[in-house]
Amino acid sequence: MSKAAAVNPFPFTGLSTAEAETSARQFGGNKRMQKASSAFWSSFRKSFFDPIFLLLVLAAVLYLLLDQTAEAVVMLLAMVLIAFISFYQERRSADALNALQQLTAQKAKVIRNNEVISLDRGQVVKGDYVVAEEGTVLAADGTICYAHDFAVNESLLTGEPASVYKSTDTIDNQVFDGTAVVSGLAVYRVEHLGNQTRLGKITQSVTEMKAEPSPLEKQIRRFVARMSLAGAVVFVLVWAIHFYQSRLWVSSLLKALTLAMSILPEEIPVAFTTFMALGAWRLMQKGILAKDVKTVEALGAATVICLDKTGTITANKMKLAQVYTLQDKQFYDEKNWLADTARNLINTAMWASESVPFDHMEKDLHQVYSRLNTKDERPDYHMEKEYPLAGTPPMMTHVFADQAGNRIIAAKGAPERLLSLCHLDSGIQQEISQALNTMTNQGYRVLAVAKGDYPHSELPNQQEDIPFELLGLIAFNDPPKPGIATVLNDFYQAGIQVKILTGDNLNTTKAIAAQASLHGAELAIEGSALESLTQQKLAGILMRVNIFTRMFPETKLKVINALKKMGHIVAMTGDGVNDAPALKAAHIGIAMGKRGSETARSTASLILLDDDLGKMTEAIAIGRQIYLNLKKAIRYIISIHIPIILVVTLPLMLHWLYPDIFMPVHVVFLELIMGPTCSVVYEHEPAEKGAMNLPPRIVTADLLTLRELSGSVWQGLAITTVALLVYQVGIWWGCNEEQVRALVFLTLITANMALTLIGRSFNKISFRGMFTDNRLMTAVLAITLMLTLTIFGVPMVRHLFSLQLPAAWQIATAVVAGIIAVIWYEPFKKQSP
Repeated sequence: MSKAAAVNPFPFTGLSTAEAETSARQFGGNKRMQKASSAFWSSFRKSFFDPIFLLLVLAAVLYLLLDQTAEAVVMLLAMVLIAFISFYQERRSADALNALQQLTAQKAKVIRNNEVISLDRGQVVKGDYVVAEEGTVLAADGTICYAHDFAVNESLLTGEPASVYKSTDTIDNQVFDGTAVVSGLAVYRVEHLGNQTRLGKITQSVTEMKAEPSPLEKQIRRFVARMSLAGAVVFVLVWAIHFYQSRLWVSSLLKALTLAMSILPEEIPVAFTTFMALGAWRLMQKGILAKDVKTVEALGAATVICLDKTGTITANKMKLAQVYTLQDKQFYDEKNWLADTARNLINTAMWASESVPFDHMEKDLHQVYSRLNTKDERPDYHMEKEYPLAGTPPMMTHVFADQAGNRIIAAKGAPERLLSLCHLDSGIQQEISQALNTMTNQGYRVLAVAKGDYPHSELPNQQEDIPFELLGLIAFNDPPKPGIATVLNDFYQAGIQVKILTGDNLNTTKAIAAQASLHGAELAIEGSALESLTQQKLAGILMRVNIFTRMFPETKLKVINALKKMGHIVAMTGDGVNDAPALKAAHIGIAMGKRGSETARSTASLILLDDDLGKMTEAIAIGRQIYLNLKKAIRYIISIHIPIILVVTLPLMLHWLYPDIFMPVHVVFLELIMGPTCSVVYEHEPAEKGAMNLPPRIVTADLLTLRELSGSVWQGLAITTVALLVYQVGIWWGCNEEQVRALVFLTLITANMALTLIGRSFNKISFRGMFTDNRLMTAVLAITLMLTLTIFGVPMVRHLFSLQLPAAWQIATAVVAGIIAVIWYEPFKKQSP
């Protein structure tokens, strides 16, 4: 629970702490119960059904059938170790995701002990009075007790996108869990929680659909499926050859299993899952919350980012800076707001605001009103009628009355809207337009203010039916954030286009954009000009224009969808309820953690916890780093699998002297080395210099280019060639089978360790910084070396691996050969992609 409490402006004291505790005991908490599932057993089941695990089980059974107990025990130990590694990786990823989910927990403002406090929505209890503001998502089902200009979007439940206005005196005064507040403010009393809410019942009655895999996931699945199919074919072929030669089906099956283990690239999907989950965790440590790990993948491919102006490019301070009064045709700044005409204009603007303000501009208007007036008239008046913010462009009107029946009718909104309602002659309209241009050219956000006069007792249904008199213009200063020009330049350096999509005035936006050093700040277009355009014409405009003003939800959505159809990977920032459709449509929807509405945060896939747009460049850099490191891991997997497959297969196919040079235990050991290396070591690899100066990757392109794939294949074939050469040289030296096996096994282990280092970079010498840039790699290599010394140095372990020590100089030759099999590739790196 948040310690911060606010003065309670509402006519409800709320539950006391004791009453809330009693309610929680009696009716339970506000959590939708899900099907119980043990995280341990879930991870265990995944590990148990891992293909390599199942092959080890089968191998252990076959060894027992052959009365080779020691080998069966080794297989069982390997099963335990591989299951532990898989479980560890699964839990590490799950823990990272659980931590992310904790940060996404929604909050609720609740009246307790006559104070407004912030709670996790799970702490809301039946009988609580909950405050619902514009941009929040409702925490439970309840009945409205207090409302001003209150409208909700219930499309989550009804499928109807239109906003529904509700108040205490309407028939429909019920609100529901999960629906979004579109405008206004209300207090509702909680009646149903958790599974008892309308949303909770719907959630219980349907089965959660599986998410559509991303393009990269599909590529990886296709690759693994092809390798698995190839493994199955070769498995059958090897088993048939062995059986034909020996007529021993159990022994033949064991030999074929050795090959199957060497072919299956099960490390690739494990590496992908681990990279994405830990990538999301790294983002969170930077203050960037990725709600969906697939967002991590998209970050590295972003080609265009669409920015809201207010609070994203600007500081969102919204301080009243200047007013223009029509009566005396004068501009006034803070020094002379006490002038009668200026104070009257500001007072009217305050009356046109919410009684309990939640918008930065309205809060400042209330503060300025308090400073300028010795007598505060707000307690003497009550709200008689409220016309909510509506129209295109929007305006709003409030009607207040005192006990004597005196009325104050005040309106504020977009200047062009109020100008059209006040029926001014052309000369005055021109003067107002000039004043508007003067203000907007300074980067101010400008609103028009008018007072109304309606002599009849019953007010009209529409605010447009009230006769208005324009009083003037008020301007708010919201300067660009410090350092925003550097942030935009970082986007440009990374090859990412930047566009502004805002509801603000054209001149204001152009002025702010110029101050922020946006490319193409001199050219802008209003959203109304886009509404009837065809896709082709819209695409043409999007190619040359970067500033779009007076943009409403449907127009923003149209632009986002058009950019996607043009092949862009689109990131979009937004903070209001009306931004939700565009945030959801974008590949990367970005909400601000502090000032963003709860609706925006719940819709977005990425949340900047401290509202710092500069973190997006860090997020994109991390996304690119993860993608490049994943490529390194997969290239490593391909390169090391090729020699294992061929060293197992070729001696059998070519009828060499020792056809069964490797057994399952040797392949299992190599698999144990490869698993942590590809999924953990490369994930920790630091970003390569210059990654942010490259253009975004093409999301539809293959994970590995032909050159990259061929490079990995050539590395694998080189290791194979050297290993088989050592095999033949060992025979030439007069070594027996166990000594030849030891030489070939040691060559592959050495080559694997060298390949781990070589694969660290695509374009620089990999041994530099080995002990500083990635200490985890150093640790894994040290553990591999220690295990290798144990295998070759401890007689009992050596016997289990069916090895016999050759001469020391022969061992040294195998080690040098393993290094040479890999190191030859270093000079070619500068020519590599």
